[in-house]
Order: sequence, then C-alpha cells, then structure tokens
Amino acid sequence: MPNSTTTETTPQQADGSLSHGLKQRHLSMIALGGVIGAGLFVGSGAGIAAAGPSIVVAYALSGVLVMLVMRMLGEMSAAYPSSGSFSAHAERAIGPWAGFAAGWSFWVLLCTAVGLEGIGAAKIVQGWLPGTPQWMWVALFMVVFCGTNLAAVKNFGEFEFWFAALKVGAISLFLILGVLAIAGVLPGTDAPGTSNLTDFMPNGGDGLVIGLLASVFAYGGLETVTIAAAESQDPVRGVASAVRTAMWRIAVFYIGSMAVAVTLVPWDSKEVTAKGPYIATLEHMGIPGASQLMNVVILVALLSAMNANIYGASRIAFSLVERGLGPKVLARLSGGVPRIAVVTSSVLGFVCVLLSYWRPDDIFKWLLNMIGAVILIVWIFIAVSQLLLRRRIEREAPERLVVRMWAFPWLTWVALAGMAAIFVLMWREPDTRTQLYSSGGMALFLAAVGYGWQRLRAKG
Repeated sequence: MPNSTTTETTPQQADGSLSHGLKQRHLSMIALGGVIGAGLFVGSGAGIAAAGPSIVVAYALSGVLVMLVMRMLGEMSAAYPSSGSFSAHAERAIGPWAGFAAGWSFWVLLCTAVGLEGIGAAKIVQGWLPGTPQWMWVALFMVVFCGTNLAAVKNFGEFEFWFAALKVGAISLFLILGVLAIAGVLPGTDAPGTSNLTDFMPNGGDGLVIGLLASVFAYGGLETVTIAAAESQDPVRGVASAVRTAMWRIAVFYIGSMAVAVTLVPWDSKEVTAKGPYIATLEHMGIPGASQLMNVVILVALLSAMNANIYGASRIAFSLVERGLGPKVLARLSGGVPRIAVVTSSVLGFVCVLLSYWRPDDIFKWLLNMIGAVILIVWIFIAVSQLLLRRRIEREAPERLVVRMWAFPWLTWVALAGMAAIFVLMWREPDTRTQLYSSGGMALFLAAVGYGWQRLRAKG
C-alpha cells in the first residue's frame, strides 16, 4: 500500500505551520497574472514564424489541454490544499516515490527558470544602460526577490498583485487596440480584413507541430496558484475561484492576442521574430514608443516570474521535506516562512546564471535540455493522481469535491492521450527529442531515488 496514514495527513499538517498571509485579491491576481508569462511575450514569435496564422489553432489545442490539467489539479487542491500541490497529490495517490520525483524535478525546473528569467531581465536593462554587466543586474534582481520571499508571504503577494495588474492592463490594452485596428476604427490604420490569413498553414503540418510545442511550454506557471492557495486565508475558495475562471483567461489572453497579431501583421514579417509579435503589432498600428513600452512589460513579466518561481520552489522544497522526502534543514521555518529553502532556491538559480557564462556549451546546455519536458511529466503525474484520487474522495469524503473534473474519467483519459501525443511529436523533432530524453532520464533517476528512499523509510 503506497498510502499510509502519514502520507494522508502530513501535507495538511505541514501547511499548518506556514503563515496564511495571502488574501483573496492576491490569489485572484496571481491566478490572472500567472497566465501571462514571459513565454507568451518572448517565445511566441518563433511559433508564428513556424505555424503562420495556424498558431491560433496551436494555442487553442494546447489551451484545451492546459484547462483540463488545471481542472484536475484544482479538484485535488480544493480537496487537499497543500503547498506541495501536485507533488503531495502524487504521493497520496501513487506513493512517496511519485511525490519525490514530481516535486524535485519541478524544483529543478523552477530554480533553473529563475536563472533564465534573471538573464532575460538583465539583457533588457543592459539595453537601456549599455556598458553595465549583466551579472550585476541578475545579482540585484536575485537579492531583491530573495529578500521579498524571506519576509512575510504577504510581501510576495503584494509584489505579484501589482506585477500581475500591470501585465493584465498591458495585454488588455493591446487586445482593445488590436480589435479597433482590425475593425478599421483606429486612427491611422486600415482594416486588413483576411488578407494576412489566406496562407493559413504555410509550412504544413510540420509548422503546426512546432507551433504547438512552442505554445505548450508557454503555458507554464499556472501551477503557482495552487501552491500559493495553501497560504491563503481560505484555500478551498481561492483554488476553486482560480480554476473556474481559467477558461476565459486562456481564451482571451493567449488565443485572442495571437489572433490579433496574425490578423494585423503578415506572419512572415521579419519584425515578428526579430522584435516579437506584440512589438511588431503595436508598431504596425503606429503606437509611439511601442518597442520601449513592450520592453517594460516584458521586464515586468520576467521579474514577476522570478518572484513567483523563487516562491514556488521554496514551498515545493518545504513540503517535500516536511513529508520526509528531503533534507530536514530545508524545512526550518522562521516567521512562517521556510527561509533556508528560499535562500537555497535563489542560490541555485544564480548558479545557473554563472553556468551560462562559464560553461554555456556543455553543462548549461545539458541543464536546459534536462528541464525541457519536465512540465509535461508533471502534468502526467497530475492526471494519473486525479484518476486514482477521485474515486477515493467520492467514497471517503465526497464533501471535499468542491471542484469537479468535467466528464470524469473520460476527459482525464483524453488529457493523458493528448500528453502522449505531445511526447510523440517531441520525439519526431530533433531539437525537442534531446529534451525529451534528458527530462525523461532525470524523472526516472528521481523516481528510482524516491523509491529507494521510500523503502528505507518503510524499513526504519
């Protein structure tokens, strides 16, 4: 039996020692802003270049998959609020080895992402202040957000509230201006009609596949709200509210903005890949200072992601250790905050930055490949956990099903089939095949270590 009494109760006990300083407005804005990640602003240009106008279909397909995953995660997180989120659910449903593998692989992903986002933010600032070293800006950002996360959790919530408000405001303005331009009522622009949409799939199915893979990884970051909910004043209500609004947020922000971009600007425009679709679209509309305006928004998105990922990494690590799945030193609390876990996660992120300077062609490249498919592996753990936990919750505590997965179990199986299809597509592409092998190897290694850890605990 993978599910002992300890496994069933520990995640909740662990969260009881964390502070509960996040308010509903923090959670709502974290959920809203978490959808608008740096990947949307930075990485979508390459997807458009490959898929053309069919990038809208790619984002719609991957968006449906993400909505299913979030619904499953929301069902489990509302039933069992935990800072360990999907890792705690995997442990409860499958066994400690699964919680170990899912949690620590996601921790590596988040810490590496902190470094990557720091590098991206530093490049923007260096463009404004040429001659200043990138590492200095990365170090400054690390110190600021490490300090933010070392303080009370409400400070993290306030930072994310205002970061998310700016991102939501910016992309909402982009969509409004775009719709006006498409309608031909924006001064200085002519309605393009469907002239830019005639060559809908210019590179055929292969181009659509590349766009689909790019769009899948742009959705990363949605899981943070289920981690943060455990430190809110009303975790169940917070998770339920965030998950129930996921559909329209994804449809409006991701699919809507891609539709605006490819309608107004030719998909093969060099500016789309060189400057990004948002800057290219705003410049096409004649918005003054569009380039610098979007650079500010992208900088905010990157800094927001750094802040959220340091938070998420520290809480995942804390939950793992509290459940006996890691070194105890990371579970020490001070003022309701796992400060050693915060510092450790931040330091590892900065080490990734240093590796990008010292060993860019071997160790750093290997690290990037290793995290390439982690989010898909996590999604598989979420789907399998939900399949196993749903029946158990219905038998033992049906009142906990505040959020229910649609058309269970059929849509859960559809989601798993979609994930399997993406793995096949990754295997077909040379660039993503290496990521698939590297991420899969790390997951199998961690699963083996977790199983060994589980056996040692059982003997002890």
